[in-house]
Amino acid sequence: MSLRLISPKTTQKIMNGILWASGIFTIIILIVIIGYILIKGLPAVNLEFLLSEPIDSGRAGGIAPMIVSSIYVTLLAVLIATPLGIGAAVYMAEYAGETQIVKLIKFGAETLASIPSIVFGLFGLSFFVIFLGLGWSLLSGGLVLALMALPTIFQVAVVSIESVPRSYREASWALGATNWETIYRVVIPAAMPGIVTGIILGMARAISEAAAVMFVVGSALSMPISIFDPGRPLPLHLYVLATEGLSLKNAYGTAAVLVIMVLIITVTTNTLVERYRKKIMGR
Repeated sequence: MSLRLISPKTTQKIMNGILWASGIFTIIILIVIIGYILIKGLPAVNLEFLLSEPIDSGRAGGIAPMIVSSIYVTLLAVLIATPLGIGAAVYMAEYAGETQIVKLIKFGAETLASIPSIVFGLFGLSFFVIFLGLGWSLLSGGLVLALMALPTIFQVAVVSIESVPRSYREASWALGATNWETIYRVVIPAAMPGIVTGIILGMARAISEAAAVMFVVGSALSMPISIFDPGRPLPLHLYVLATEGLSLKNAYGTAAVLVIMVLIITVTTNTLVERYRKKIMGR
């Protein structure tokens, strides 16, 4: 039977079935992976594991310094990359126009987003650690992760801002608002859900990176006090525990804590975005 003999309704049903099957299959894979990690890792997670320092290179003890190190580098990355990414996106979408330079910048952002994370780590070692003299520190790690998160935040913000209907801008201009007033009072609020999605993606990548930070943060097991101290974020600690065979039990426990942190960040942020969207739609 040729495709021409299939009615549009039948084609629509077939495609709906394929899309539903793809979505369900993806959800099943996600549940299986997360469920396996939690089943294997949660028995090792308790209050002592979360609040104590590692003993004997991580064979025993807890992961408190690793949690603090992860929070440090993730917050640094987001605080640095977010204003730069959103600012660049606003300029590109609202001021720059469609010139060859703009196309080149967008192509550069896409290329930067596809660079392997270990290359960022080597760059951070040569530039931040050695050239700038920051040394092995959480600050160096945060800067490297900011470079990794920047293209993601920038690209998503550009798409979100460009997707705001032009009628919103025209209505604002008709009421006497300047171009900048229109941007920060109309365009950015309307694009905020998409922008926050980009920030979430950048944050999730920052908190889960091991290869990018292994060359720049050091590998200290002690509790970091400031961003100038070396540390060992959770993904790096997980990598060390698993590859060196120190403690598979603690490795699964670390993985479970990391997954839970990512889930908390994602669910909390999505909830806040949904409330913000309803508030905007209710105006």
